[in-house]
Amino acid sequence: MEFVSIEKELKENTYPGRGIVLGKTPDGSKAVAAYFIMGRSNNSRNRVFVEEGEGIRTQAFDPSKLEDPSLIIYAPVRVLGNKTIVTNGDQTDTIYEGMDCQLTFEQSLRSREFEPDAPNYTPRISGILHIEKGNYNYAMSILKSDNQRPESCCRYTFAYENPIAGEGHFIHTYRCDGNPLPSFEGEPKRIAVLDDLDAFTKLLWESLNEENKVSLFVRYIDIATGAYETRIVNKNR
Repeated sequence: MEFVSIEKELKENTYPGRGIVLGKTPDGSKAVAAYFIMGRSNNSRNRVFVEEGEGIRTQAFDPSKLEDPSLIIYAPVRVLGNKTIVTNGDQTDTIYEGMDCQLTFEQSLRSREFEPDAPNYTPRISGILHIEKGNYNYAMSILKSDNQRPESCCRYTFAYENPIAGEGHFIHTYRCDGNPLPSFEGEPKRIAVLDDLDAFTKLLWESLNEENKVSLFVRYIDIATGAYETRIVNKNR
């Protein structure tokens, strides 16, 4: 698979929706995770990321303007031991609870499907990073309707063992803006990641469409120790 420029991908797409990046720094020392949200409606845009334990949660920026919390208020990131879970919905909790009961990432998601937001039927995208004794691997999943037909759910999992230094993969909910919104298609996109957490955070944030971007989370995890650094950027301040 050819590399794509994450900067170009984001700048040329006004509405990729929500997106997950997982990868490894060029020096091979850190696991990389990023998650962003965008919004077209006032309800979707009225959000910020806040830290919650070792993870994060979405929260209404102005609670008085919150119209419908379903599908927009959830924990995108949770940590279960040496596993970091990143998703675009409340399936974060489903994965956490399933894996805590010894189910696999894939098995945990069997009880879920795409979001019930007709006519878009937004895909559920999920990722998991696993670091153990200096070893690192990650996987990504997308649950989507079969060509926007709600009676059929397509399930895809992409697993990356011993990922290559300097590389990552990017998956997002929508191919582009539209009505209805067209779902992401194909494999996660192969991208380059940076050694510098702040530089990578800046690149992602500044590449997202100014009108539609809402919040960004980026975390670098030391593969040898498990220690991590996190950056959160919110448009609403």
